[in-house]
Amino acid sequence: MSHIAHRSIPPREGLIEENLLALSQLRSIVGDLAPEHYRQAFGPHGHHTLGKHVRHIIDHYDALLGGLEVGGEVIDYEHRRRDEVLEQWPHQAAGRLGAIEAALTALVERGVPERQGLDYPVGEASLTLETSLGRELAFLTSHTIHHMAIIGLLAEQLGITLPETFGVHPSTLRHWQREQGPLSARSA
Repeated sequence: MSHIAHRSIPPREGLIEENLLALSQLRSIVGDLAPEHYRQAFGPHGHHTLGKHVRHIIDHYDALLGGLEVGGEVIDYEHRRRDEVLEQWPHQAAGRLGAIEAALTALVERGVPERQGLDYPVGEASLTLETSLGRELAFLTSHTIHHMAIIGLLAEQLGITLPETFGVHPSTLRHWQREQGPLSARSA
């Protein structure tokens, strides 16, 4: 029997919950950022900003949700909106993150098919790969946490203090709890 079968939360709901936790944490940080910090360029070419990483995260959720809406069969992460407003204005991004949280919550109630297609470009061609909603939700958790970790590093450069758990994958948080007890005990 699989590990997930022992959980009291149905697998899809558990995956949605992990995404919601990450998005909520990101939204609360983004909503408090000053626009000049959100837009501060890093790196030798100035390609990295907090805003670009947040926008990139939003783009991926929009691609998932858009793929589920448009016929409900194909997800396409390659052709994202890349809305520059979301890179420039943290309050706009925080609002969009809240809307994504609401849309993910609604997935629990909707009858979205588990089987999905994923458009994946290879050179000049595009493949449609078989995937599942659960697989894509797991991918988005890891993808979001990865970019949140980068956001955390950039925020440190600005002197912004973030919670210890910001940008930490749920599996790592579970490991910390098993190894060292509740997070509150880690701070003591």
